[in-house]
Amino acid sequence: MYLDGLDALDQKIIQLLIENARISYSDIGEKTGISRVAVKARIQALEKKGVIEEYTTIINPQKINGAVSCYFEIETKPGHLPQVTDILYKNDTVTQIYRVTGRDKLHVHAVASSSDEMERFLLNVIDTLPGVISCSCNTILSRIKDIKGLRL
Repeated sequence: MYLDGLDALDQKIIQLLIENARISYSDIGEKTGISRVAVKARIQALEKKGVIEEYTTIINPQKINGAVSCYFEIETKPGHLPQVTDILYKNDTVTQIYRVTGRDKLHVHAVASSSDEMERFLLNVIDTLPGVISCSCNTILSRIKDIKGLRL
């Protein structure tokens, strides 16, 4: 399908995990027609190969009273991108950083517990980043679709 090296059974297992990461090996085995032990071995192999990176809980910040989500488009002068990326990476307000097309450009997501916290982040972090040519900030009003990772 989308990934070389994954047979139909691995793809089915991954699809079941995408739908419910807490599904048991036994339930996966029932749905795929293989034993619980075989399911466990396949999942461990997928983890070892790095196909499955992690299992996590995703919190929707819009469901938390007062939380603010923003994304930033940041362009830096040549040579400043590594330093800017490092500063943002170390900040707990930043949830995602993407290098995007165009020279020295980043797309950055941040989530704060309140408008005040987001404003402090802007003043103390974003506004002090070295070598920034341009920066735009957009507040996320609603989440319409948010898919994590690759869909098979």
